[in-house]
Amino acid sequence: MPSEDAKLVLVVDDEPRMTNFIRMNLELENFRVVAAENGLEAIKQSRERLPDCILLDVMMPEMDGFETLRALREETNAPIIMLTARSDEDDKVRGLNLGADDYITKPFSPRELVSRVKAVVRRAELPSQVDKAPIRVDDHLQVDFNRREVIVGGNAIKLRPTEWRLLYHLMQNAGWVVPHETLLTKVWGWEYRDETQYLRLYITYLRQKIEPDLQHPRYILTERGAGYRFVDYKGKR
Repeated sequence: MPSEDAKLVLVVDDEPRMTNFIRMNLELENFRVVAAENGLEAIKQSRERLPDCILLDVMMPEMDGFETLRALREETNAPIIMLTARSDEDDKVRGLNLGADDYITKPFSPRELVSRVKAVVRRAELPSQVDKAPIRVDDHLQVDFNRREVIVGGNAIKLRPTEWRLLYHLMQNAGWVVPHETLLTKVWGWEYRDETQYLRLYITYLRQKIEPDLQHPRYILTERGAGYRFVDYKGKR
C-alpha cells in the first residue's frame, strides 16, 4: 500500500477498467489514487483532495475533457495529463493550449504512464537550490522564485508549474544560450528531449505573460537553430 505522504493522483475517466488499470500501476509505484467518473465530480475531488497530479480522459459524456480541463485550470495549478484514444495533432495542441501539461494517447503501457506521471510531478516542484533573494531584472520585471511571485509592469501574475521551471532554468543561465534539448531535459525530463513542440508552446506562454511586446521580445530571445537565451541583466547571481 502507498504511504500516507505519497503523492496523490486524481484519475478522471468514465471507464472503470481503465481507472482500475491506472490505479493498480500507480499504487505499485507508491502513488495514492482517487477517481472521478465525470467532469463535475473531478472538480469536486480536486477542491476537496488537492491532488498532486490529474489524469484526465478527453472522451467523456456530457462534460468532455476539454471543458473539464478549462474548469480545473480555474481551480488548481496541479499538473494535468490528458488521456485520449485520439492521436489528432489539433487535439493535442488544443489540450496544451487550455492548460494541460502532457498528453498520452491510448493504449499506453504501464511504464509510459508511470514515467509521465513522475515527470510532471517532479517538474511541478522548483529545484531545491533556488536563490532566496528576489531578482530585479529591470523596472518592468521582477521575479521571486522563493515566493513564486512575478511582477510585470507593477502587477503580480500567475505562472503554472512548468512555466516556473522554464523561467528558472532560463534565468539561471541568463546571457547564455540554453539548447532546446537541455531545456526539455531539465524542465520536462529526459523522456521529452525530442518534444520541441512543448518547448515552443511554453516559450510562447511565458512571453505572453512577461514580455511588453510579443513581436519584439525583450527578455526571452530565440537563437535560431540553437535554443533560447534570457537577456543578461544587472545584479545577476
